Amino acid sequence: MGWDTALFLDLTIKSFALSWVMIPGVLLGLLVGAIPGFSAQNTLIILLPITLILPIDAALAFMVSLYCATHLSAGIPAILVNMPGTGGAAATTIDGYQMTLKGQGQQALVICFTSSTIGGLITCIATIALLPFLAQIGLYLRSVEMVAVMVLGLVLIAAIAADDILKGLIAGAFGLMLGSIGTDHIYGTPRAAFGFLELYDGLPLVPALIGLFAVSEALIMLEREMIVPKSAVAESKEARWTDTLDGVRMTVKYWWQITWTAFLGLFIGIVPGAGASIAAFVAYQQSRAFSKTPELYGTGFPPGVIAPESANNGVTAGTLVPLMAIGVPGGSTAAVMLVVLQYQGIILGPRLFIDSPHIAYGIFFSMAVSYILMMFTILPLARYMGQVVLIPTRILVPLILTLTVVGAFANREYVFDMGLALAFGVLGYIARKTNYHVTAILIGIILGPLFEQYLLRALRIGQGDLTILFSSVTANVLWGLVVLSILLPYLRPLLRRRPRAVAATSD
Repeated sequence: MGWDTALFLDLTIKSFALSWVMIPGVLLGLLVGAIPGFSAQNTLIILLPITLILPIDAALAFMVSLYCATHLSAGIPAILVNMPGTGGAAATTIDGYQMTLKGQGQQALVICFTSSTIGGLITCIATIALLPFLAQIGLYLRSVEMVAVMVLGLVLIAAIAADDILKGLIAGAFGLMLGSIGTDHIYGTPRAAFGFLELYDGLPLVPALIGLFAVSEALIMLEREMIVPKSAVAESKEARWTDTLDGVRMTVKYWWQITWTAFLGLFIGIVPGAGASIAAFVAYQQSRAFSKTPELYGTGFPPGVIAPESANNGVTAGTLVPLMAIGVPGGSTAAVMLVVLQYQGIILGPRLFIDSPHIAYGIFFSMAVSYILMMFTILPLARYMGQVVLIPTRILVPLILTLTVVGAFANREYVFDMGLALAFGVLGYIARKTNYHVTAILIGIILGPLFEQYLLRALRIGQGDLTILFSSVTANVLWGLVVLSILLPYLRPLLRRRPRAVAATSD
């Protein structure tokens, strides 16, 4: 289908006319995403009866706005209290929480909101313009290419471990070991499940995420009166509109970073099963690897917030591309949307662009409008959200523990998951007190099973021949990025030293 100006103008007007259903979706999504353990998927399942009775365009607009707002608001607890709302916001904690400890929580929130909305908006517009072509990307990223993508994410473990390589690698290896819990991908036999049926599907991510970050951080908070140190209390109290503008200025300064990480998230999101967690970690790792100042990452550096948040929201458009183009949902939330579309009698696939272009493209127009609404809805609230860090921990900790334990239960509705979250909380507390990296553990838990799955699938296709991993141009380009990401930290000092030596010689 060519560029139909009249159709796109009509869809733009209709999308803004659906604001009556998108604003409640945005507000509900902001609330759901900010509570660790709750997700857009679970919320949409609960609200499924409502979405089934709404007209199809209104139902899609509501679901998309809630979905996008959930991705955006997951960064709020990640920045303020070091507790990511979803796995996609886990990488945001690395620099976002450090900014909060410096008294720059408001600026960090503004950076998060601005980069999320701009990144999401850019990828929505790109998807609308290139939808038929983007649908083909999923056909080129097969198991072989995905192995290289997973390795790109795993390389972040080494980057995090730069200060203490041994402890960082131990934490990463421990995470990979935990990620191997569950059913074997080849023979279907349980591994390290210890007889617990709840672990046969693998170690559940939500309880692990909640325990390692939320519960362990709550235990750490008990040791002090407030989240921020006393030296930063005065700066945190002075919430001003100029700080909001300062956060916007910081974000705009790195506009190119927002753009390329958003597209990275879009491409990863197109691959079914990849998801926001992988996109955020890969974006953070690549941003750090190719930065001129990689040593600033992890210290409260704005690009460390921009990269994962922009990629995280770039994924939202990507997961809907295979849904619209070939009828395969790119993620769990897209699967719920598939149910609604099928209930309404919509036949997905290439014919959709000819028979019902207003649905095929309309969902992305609604997504773009939802990001515009979010920008004006949430940006002014950053000034007041930043004040959360001034609440005494004796009040905040019981509230956090209650919400997080309920969140651990809400995902699968197993009491077992509540105990698992508490167990991971103790593990995370011990790791923090002994200077092991909980983020490295989480990377292993998230990427380990996916890496094993894609690797075994690729090896089965190649009948055990390892050269299958280098059998395509796309895969070889990705492997080149992996090698460059590993070598760049060692090459950069040499490259800087050479001009200095030349200058000294000329003098």
